[in-house]
Amino acid sequence: MAASASRLALVYRGPASAPGCPEAVAELLRRSRWGLEVAYVGPREELGLTADVLARAALYAQPGGGQLRPAYRRLRRHAPAIREFVRDGGRYLGFCLGGYLAGRSPGFAVLPGDTDQYIASPGATVTDEAEVVTTVRWRGEPRQLYFQDGPYFTLDPSPGGAEVLAVYDNGLPAAVVARYGRGAVGVSGPHPEATRDWFTDAGLPHTAADDLGLQLLDELMRA
Repeated sequence: MAASASRLALVYRGPASAPGCPEAVAELLRRSRWGLEVAYVGPREELGLTADVLARAALYAQPGGGQLRPAYRRLRRHAPAIREFVRDGGRYLGFCLGGYLAGRSPGFAVLPGDTDQYIASPGATVTDEAEVVTTVRWRGEPRQLYFQDGPYFTLDPSPGGAEVLAVYDNGLPAAVVARYGRGAVGVSGPHPEATRDWFTDAGLPHTAADDLGLQLLDELMRA
C-alpha cells in the first residue's frame, strides 16, 4: 500500500483517454477489496491532475485511449508529478495506452524498462489495430482478453525486479508489476477491465476477465 493511509484512487478522464475506458477502470477499482474511493481527474473534472491532488491519493490509474504520442503531448507536463507520486510510495495502474505511458519513449518513465507494439513484434498473431479477443497466458493459464493494439513490456535488470503476470503467445510480457522507488507500477497491454458493452460494440464474443484485472490490482497494492 502507498506510504499514506489514503484510500483515494484517481482515474484520469480527459482528451488522452477514450470514452468508456476511464469508467471501466473506475468500476474495476470500486469492486476491489481495497475499499478505494474513486475520483476522476483531468482538465474538465472537479480534480485536476496536479502534484497536490496526487499527494492525497494511494493510486493513480491511466486508462486506455488513442495514440501514444498525441496522448503524451497532452500529458507531458504532468510527467514529473506522476513520477514523484510513484517514487514517493504511490501506485500507478495502466491499461493499454496507460501501459505505453508507463514507459519512456515517450512516457512517464515509471517502468523499469520500456514498451513497444505487440502487433509489430516477431511472432505476433494479431498484426493490425482491429479490436479482437486474444489469448495470453496469465500465470501459466490461457485466458482470452479484449485487445486493441496494446503494448508489450521490455524490462531492465533491476535490484527490485519485476513480476511478469502474463505473456502473449510469442512469449513477450503482457502484464507486469514492478517497483519504482518506494512505489509500484502495474500495467497490462490487453484489457482485463473491459466491460460487456465493449465486446458487443465490436461484434466480439464476450470473455469476462475482470478477475485478472483484480489480480493485477492486488499484486500492485501489495508490491
